[in-house]
Amino acid sequence: MFHFYRIAASAGFLSALVATNFPAAMQPALAQNGAMPKPAAPRVASPTAAAPKANATVRSGVTPKANVAPQTTKLLRQPDISREGVVFVYGGDLWLVGRSGGTARRLTANPSIKRAPKFSPDGQYIAFTGNYDGNTDVYVIPASGGEPRRLTYHPDADGVLGWTPDSKAVLFRSARNSYTGRTRQLFTVPVTGGAERQLPLPEAGLASFSPDGTKLAYNRIEREGATWKRYRGGLQAYVSIYDLANNTYSELPHTDVTDFYPMWSGDKIYFASDRTGTVNLFSYDLNSKDVKQHTRFSDYDVKWPSLGGDAIVFEQGGALNVLSLTSGKVTELAVQAQSDMASARPTLRRVEGSIGGFGISPTGVRAVFEARGDLFTTPAKKGDTRDISNTPGVREINPAWSPDGKTIAYLSDKSGEYEIYTRAQDGSGDETRLTSDGSVYRYGPVWSPDSKMLLYTDAAMRLWMVSLADKKPVLLDSSTLGRISMGTWSPDSKWIAYTKLNPNQNRSIMLYSMAHRRAFPVGDGRYDDRDPVFDQSERQISLFRVRPQLFAFDCRPGNRHQLSEHDRPLCADAASRCAFAAGAGKR
Repeated sequence: MFHFYRIAASAGFLSALVATNFPAAMQPALAQNGAMPKPAAPRVASPTAAAPKANATVRSGVTPKANVAPQTTKLLRQPDISREGVVFVYGGDLWLVGRSGGTARRLTANPSIKRAPKFSPDGQYIAFTGNYDGNTDVYVIPASGGEPRRLTYHPDADGVLGWTPDSKAVLFRSARNSYTGRTRQLFTVPVTGGAERQLPLPEAGLASFSPDGTKLAYNRIEREGATWKRYRGGLQAYVSIYDLANNTYSELPHTDVTDFYPMWSGDKIYFASDRTGTVNLFSYDLNSKDVKQHTRFSDYDVKWPSLGGDAIVFEQGGALNVLSLTSGKVTELAVQAQSDMASARPTLRRVEGSIGGFGISPTGVRAVFEARGDLFTTPAKKGDTRDISNTPGVREINPAWSPDGKTIAYLSDKSGEYEIYTRAQDGSGDETRLTSDGSVYRYGPVWSPDSKMLLYTDAAMRLWMVSLADKKPVLLDSSTLGRISMGTWSPDSKWIAYTKLNPNQNRSIMLYSMAHRRAFPVGDGRYDDRDPVFDQSERQISLFRVRPQLFAFDCRPGNRHQLSEHDRPLCADAASRCAFAAGAGKR
């Protein structure tokens, strides 16, 4: 009998609440009777236990760190700099601090999104991207703080990039006029409000005006949000120059590296580049055509650089740094953002909307769910909701209920890498760790029908099996062309069916024999075969979906009956391979 589960705020389910970030002393967060524990006094670490001895430390722009006080607040994002101060994003709000660092002052306190703050060149205003009114638009506030004023009202998202040199208009990008919605164009909107003006560029990502406002240095592709490193493909970002007065286009010299965040100052265009492996700051002299490297970090990338007057501010390793354009020195700012840390406090959260993986018990009486990194079992009709892991600070995912109903397997990052663990389905006792070799991301696990083994794959395109008895992972197959599918077990736990990519980009069905410890291909790779499923009524019958049709063949020795019509004897070949694998002799 099959059951469908819905997590709701009702008795017998998740109660729609889970404790997050609770210290160990507060466990269990959800008792087996579904009752919530009485919260203990929350432990909140203050980012500013004591004032630092110095607000700034001068560096040369190389990797070694200076003696910055440990109380310095980290994770300061998207900074910008003016003659007098630095504005940045921290905890979803805008903060302001002096150019020498120190205690920052919060400028906004609304729970909405605020990002990409930019000082006007005259230092009077700060423009930023916000969604105070439910849509992502351009807002502006006085540099000293105050009530935000909305400048754009189009339903598409508008993202602030900077200002015109005369401080009269805000430069932003938007897909409002994009034919496909995949590219952005540049617009300006007056700081006093009014109609937006589109700049004559077909596509743009990041941009910066020349000092006289007649030219733009820009990236044609929006790449700053990409999470991959050292990309050398077709979405490469490089710096282009567009002359607004003469309608001409040119490019800075580039290879296949990523050059982005163009910042125009005098006769130089500064930019960030990963040409050294780690993102650092460079400049291009428009007169001498020389490229100069200004920072030499080798640990963490330079992020969100922004130019203001005689300096560039950027984030590196979670801290704010300032590059002086006159001296070439890099100064790491010691900033203290004294927040109430509301998002880091222990709290109760509704989790019915945060469910990730799930599994159903063999009897269908209960189900296991992963929500916000914890594992819960819930009844189909009557009973208690149980938090069987209750591990704040650890994330468990992909729960799978064993066929014998006794155990739940899952992935956990308790060790720092995702490893496979098992524990009793009722949460009793300690968990058991089955793997200890996690070096890349893993997928699965999948139980064998006899509840003795687990199947899983990883991002290195490998298929693995681990036994609960010896806890030694066994490599079953690997690929250099693409990910191997998770695979499925035969009812007797003697075969594993999965798909593997061929050089012609078609997938082939593979059958792995537990007895012979080897894999046998099904078919010749001429067609795209996928989704193998073993029939549960006939122990040796497997079903495969080939192209849009469904085909079946009998793996038992001597039986080569094809159950569906097709224009080639696919299943006859597959059956002969199965018979050979089963020890029936030569094909």
